[in-house]
Amino acid sequence: MKRFERLEQIRRLDPVTDASDIYRLSAAYEFPWDFTRALELALYRTYAVPSIGRLLAETAELTDRTQKRYDDTSLLLDAVVEHGFGSDEGRTAIRRINQMHRSYDITDDDMRYVLCTFVVMPKRWVDAYGWRRLSRHETVAATVHYRTLGRHMGIRDIPQTYEESESCLDTYEEAHFGWDEGARRVSDATLDLMASWYPRPLKPLLRTATLALLDDPLLRAFRYEPPSAATRAWVRRAVRARGRVVRLLPPRRAPHHARQNWEIKGYPDGYRVADLGTTPVPGVRGCSVRHTGTSAAASGE
Repeated sequence: MKRFERLEQIRRLDPVTDASDIYRLSAAYEFPWDFTRALELALYRTYAVPSIGRLLAETAELTDRTQKRYDDTSLLLDAVVEHGFGSDEGRTAIRRINQMHRSYDITDDDMRYVLCTFVVMPKRWVDAYGWRRLSRHETVAATVHYRTLGRHMGIRDIPQTYEESESCLDTYEEAHFGWDEGARRVSDATLDLMASWYPRPLKPLLRTATLALLDDPLLRAFRYEPPSAATRAWVRRAVRARGRVVRLLPPRRAPHHARQNWEIKGYPDGYRVADLGTTPVPGVRGCSVRHTGTSAAASGE
């Protein structure tokens, strides 16, 4: 297979009727590492909306059970990607996501914003750091894929195009990004988790490198000291260089899904999709159900 042969395959598909097939080719074959990083960033930036970050802090899922919360989020979202909306695994994943979200007092506006991050952030990341830019087919297909997910989640007034999703995201962040002490704790716990995947002596360097990839509004919302211009330039050049190296490699012949990511630590003996996620915590907004100690999924609320 030639380096751009799969892109040619994608362009032969219909970006609307074959949306999930195209999204799977992009996420599992063309850009598995990039999509993982972009979706991490997508979820992370939602913490800067105080109504989201504060709720996550109240549940303690991302401060006390950070690794498991990360694992369950990745596995539930990717079960739909890997198996499809009509599969048993996909339907079970969506059912778990909905069971959790219905148990909390979450606004439709917040839900819609989180959905938009899933559409917009992978494109922005891949266009900046990937081995090639996303094609229009892939952009439309990703929008349709998450529009379908949002419909299954009962989210109202979902943006219909990528451009509408991008406008929704930017407008919402401009209006709602702000400081919250609980959200900062969630952010710190997430940065600590990411650093924990590497040797301990590298932790300060990795934290600085992660902050160097964040934009100024996000840094301001969490009140982080921005890395120097030189540090930002060095880190971003390094990530772009990785993309240029990947471009020279043979195309991936087998899919790579979230369950294969080495960052997933909590299920060495396997898992059932139906067992992923959290049961709501008493005392948190809208909750009256006993907590079982597992983690949250989707947008995490």
